[in-house]
Amino acid sequence: MTTFKGIRGTAIQSVSSDPTNPEVGQIWYNNTIGVLKGYTLVAAAWASGGNLGSTRYSLAGAGTQTSAILFGGNSPVNDGLATEKYNGSTWTASTNLPEKRYEGSGAGTQTASLTFAGNAGYPGFALRTTTAKFDGTTWTSAGTIATAKNKPGGAGTQTAALGFGGSVPASNTSATASTESYNGTTWTSGPSMGTARAALGSATNGTQTAALAFAGNTPPFNTLSSATESFNGTTWTAGGNYVASNRILSGAGTQTAALGFGGIDPVGTTGTTALYNGSSWTTTSSMTTGRYSAAGCGTQTAGLAFGGNSATANTASTEAYTAAYNSTKKVTTS
Repeated sequence: MTTFKGIRGTAIQSVSSDPTNPEVGQIWYNNTIGVLKGYTLVAAAWASGGNLGSTRYSLAGAGTQTSAILFGGNSPVNDGLATEKYNGSTWTASTNLPEKRYEGSGAGTQTASLTFAGNAGYPGFALRTTTAKFDGTTWTSAGTIATAKNKPGGAGTQTAALGFGGSVPASNTSATASTESYNGTTWTSGPSMGTARAALGSATNGTQTAALAFAGNTPPFNTLSSATESFNGTTWTAGGNYVASNRILSGAGTQTAALGFGGIDPVGTTGTTALYNGSSWTTTSSMTTGRYSAAGCGTQTAGLAFGGNSATANTASTEAYTAAYNSTKKVTTS
């Protein structure tokens, strides 16, 4: 009969406690508790979280996987006005936005968030130039952006935010490369992106001086892009292309450790998920439910996706992403 020693060239050690620095593939017998254990790589995965209060798409959000916030978006309940907070398992309704907002952007944290741009919804879908900030309890008006735009990217904090790209007008027949920075009171125009685009992904935990924009749609109408650009506070620089041309996708993480997911690629609605290391993108485990026009937040290793449109219907579902990690596991025969 084949033995572990015959396969690996070493015998299984019998130890009184688990090793402090095991190697992947290492197996041992813990004789104190009588359990055979091994150290293995656990694959990256998406897992279901708590549902939103209602199906919702074209929303924005901010925060982390266990402390997130959503605002605005299309929904049969509190259409365009709703705010909800997430604690890692449950979404709870909070104070409504001061005005309806669809397809806007966001930045900051659950208790110090910012929303800007987007449109006012039906009828007319007039573009928003307004900004609103949230202190965890109350929304207040907080200045106007220079360029009215729909579906821009966003990054940074409530007092040091960045908005970039977007469509003008809301019909997506054209896109802008404009960039604006926010100091907590005033928006100021900055250097334009190399590629004008809307419905793009952004590293939502990026900063005003270290932001990332990827994919999106460019003129003419809904032409898909895979371009990636990074911003250092002064200049936008081209990076490695996204794994596929894509639009209305979501993002999380930072400029050098970003997570992109969902959207619409040349085949259709997708759950494709990709990791960025500052120079190139690689695919990882796909979402359970492919979706577009969703919101995203968190980090590259602990991302969150919520709401959006699936291939067949609007959704209220939430998914949490956990990156691959090494772990000690009990060895079983199954």
